[in-house]
Amino acid sequence: MELLPNSGTEPDGSAVVRVLSYNIRSMRDDTDALARVITACAPDLVLLQEAPRFFRWRKKLARLAAASGQVVLTGGATASGPAILCGLRATVERTEDVLLPLTPGLHRRGFATAVVRFGSARLGVLSCHLSLQRDERYAQGGLLLDRLTGLGVEHAIAGGDLNERPDGRTFRRLAARLQDCRATAPWGGDFTSTPADPHQRIDAIFATEGVEVLGCGVPLEQPGVTRADLTAATDHLPVLAALRVPGA
Repeated sequence: MELLPNSGTEPDGSAVVRVLSYNIRSMRDDTDALARVITACAPDLVLLQEAPRFFRWRKKLARLAAASGQVVLTGGATASGPAILCGLRATVERTEDVLLPLTPGLHRRGFATAVVRFGSARLGVLSCHLSLQRDERYAQGGLLLDRLTGLGVEHAIAGGDLNERPDGRTFRRLAARLQDCRATAPWGGDFTSTPADPHQRIDAIFATEGVEVLGCGVPLEQPGVTRADLTAATDHLPVLAALRVPGA
């Protein structure tokens, strides 16, 4: 399997950006294995779900970022779980954590969002973890699309745990408006749940039109990523994408 392109800036001002989306189950598993997986994927942006939300959550998230060569950009408890990490290559324009409407009896959900630049290439970013409940999840899919538009940038990405397979109506709602990066340029593995028995794709990265998808999938053959670490790190497999974002 060919490797994904490395991060970099092209002569025309476009930027190749590596994006990792990963449900980390509140860092309740092997955090050393988790950090090794993230580090080996060499991402510019890490879209986390189920980031720590309770006692000393900022310290835990900062420790993971430091151990994997990242910094904390936004999210965590303030977004009810989603978070974004980034490398020093990114220039941050702004961030916003968004809490979604609460359905009584269900878990509070939210979005972690940011606008970043890589040279002259500007990119809106959103990390999400959608509801387990079908109707609420569909409504959240609409809110996600509205929020991406509201970022006010031409190019944007969204990634996260959708709690739904590609044939589900919320997944299809997103894929009708955005590029499903895995379907656009398949690379690596397909299924993200569960690491011990991968049988379904419920985690995804999406991109607006104009962003070129160079490859996307589970980094099973990425150098430095081992099956043992993937199994020990958390209860999902990560999704890694390489994207080319046009310059201004």
